[in-house]
Amino acid sequence: MAITTKDGLKLHVEEAGSGTPILFIHEFGGNHLSWEPQLNYFARRHRCITYAARGYPPSDVPTDVAAYSQANAADDAVAVLDGLGIDKAHIVGLSMGGFCTVHFGLRTPERALSLTVAGAGYGCEKQFEDYFRGVSLEVADNFQRLGAREFAKIYALGASRVQFQNKDPRGWQAFAERLATHSDIGASNTMRGVQARRPSFYDLEDELKRMDVPTLVVVGDEDDHCLQPGIFLKKTIPACGLSVFPKTGHTLNLEEPAAFNALLAEFIAQVEAGAWLKRDPRADAAQVMRTK
Repeated sequence: MAITTKDGLKLHVEEAGSGTPILFIHEFGGNHLSWEPQLNYFARRHRCITYAARGYPPSDVPTDVAAYSQANAADDAVAVLDGLGIDKAHIVGLSMGGFCTVHFGLRTPERALSLTVAGAGYGCEKQFEDYFRGVSLEVADNFQRLGAREFAKIYALGASRVQFQNKDPRGWQAFAERLATHSDIGASNTMRGVQARRPSFYDLEDELKRMDVPTLVVVGDEDDHCLQPGIFLKKTIPACGLSVFPKTGHTLNLEEPAAFNALLAEFIAQVEAGAWLKRDPRADAAQVMRTK
């Protein structure tokens, strides 16, 4: 089915199951099909929704880069819920989708039952900010010049993707083949308009400190540029937990689907039981051992 964004674009939406809604938001290198292991598992007891972001067929692919931004991405997630008549949902995002999930929580916290932010952090580290923006623009140029079918062969073998290939060559190949179907202009504009321009988490510290939505952050220990931003989110968001998957790269939900599903299921269960709370003020980070 298709829903309409507030600026008139059509987004392709798929859903399965019934129960408390979970909205899954995909990464730059994936699409709506990237969440199949999660839809297969969680649709047993939840209404699971996934969608192709703007720029990702079969959703509309605007040719103007001005149509792509972090704000539009977050608003599109809300538009999906609106289009389905859903008031609140658990929001789950990976990488680009993880950034979208954070901004969903900042912009419309009243619509989120919880936030799961997986593999998010690229471009946040201040010492790599300029480098990330430069690389993002180079990647955008490559998608436009070489096309997704050719450039996917390079992009799919990034430093935080090879872990997936080593563990699960068949699963990685399916990921690489999906990447090769990206729209050349959609991928290029997404990289230019969303990735290269989004604010660092560190620039959002004051807003994040006020965001009370129950939050789970998940990173792989070999996804180097997400580790420190993940720790920052843990320390900054009031009701935040952090999980680090060992010997794992960027494509968390596909690389370690069983571990990811089990962790997410436990998190959602705790949230729905009212048991995922803000950090106990007695857990003072400045204290090493209590002496009195």
